[in-house]
Amino acid sequence: MTGSVQMMQEQFRHLRMTETASELPAILRKAEQSSWTYQEFLQELIVHELKRREEKSVEKRLKWAKFPYHKTLEEFHLNEQQSLSTRQLNQLKELNWLEQQYNLILMGPPGVGKTHIAIGLGIEAIQKGFKVTFSTMGELVHLLKTYEYIRKSQTQLKRLKESDLVIIDDLMYMAMDQREANLFFHLVNELYERSSIILTSNKGPEQWGELMGDQGITTAILDRLLQRVEVIRLNGDSYRIKHRTTIFGEKSVQN
Repeated sequence: MTGSVQMMQEQFRHLRMTETASELPAILRKAEQSSWTYQEFLQELIVHELKRREEKSVEKRLKWAKFPYHKTLEEFHLNEQQSLSTRQLNQLKELNWLEQQYNLILMGPPGVGKTHIAIGLGIEAIQKGFKVTFSTMGELVHLLKTYEYIRKSQTQLKRLKESDLVIIDDLMYMAMDQREANLFFHLVNELYERSSIILTSNKGPEQWGELMGDQGITTAILDRLLQRVEVIRLNGDSYRIKHRTTIFGEKSVQN
């Protein structure tokens, strides 16, 4: 019997059903103990293989997304962000905007949850089968400038361009020179009407021209980003500062 099971495991692996091959002895034991019918046994094999394939696919897409941390929308403290309602957050979570290739701009001061919401939406998209890439603006500019001669940059940029959703964090946190702005324009142009983009920024689009240094390029970028976009303005105090920890405990060093 052991030899027969091992042979079936090898045959499943040959059919590229590796998850079934690994779990086959355990599934056979469950089938014997529960007196499954042939149909129940086959259904268990198929369901197990499909479930594990999807789980591994999600794990792979999460790794490729390169999120700086894993935070879901369920972990977002919506009660501390009065400018976004539960209904609006649920609408974003449904991802209809992504299926329609809309862009999102999350605007607001530091610490109000822009990046958390962007990552949470990225995780939701991955769970529903979409390819997602996350990058800070600084990382993205580095990729664009080193694309021609660093293979790692070529690989990462290729993956980004193939994504259904591209998240760019901290857009316009620093000024760009003309070459950087031009490279960014060409990327936005390639993603235009092929992928959705989430941008987080503490500056509104009307201020981007000052930081790009070229009004013509800024206009061209905005023309592509704003044609199909939802702008979400977040406000309030910094969540990080409000919930900061202290090394001194409850009492101040002055007491």
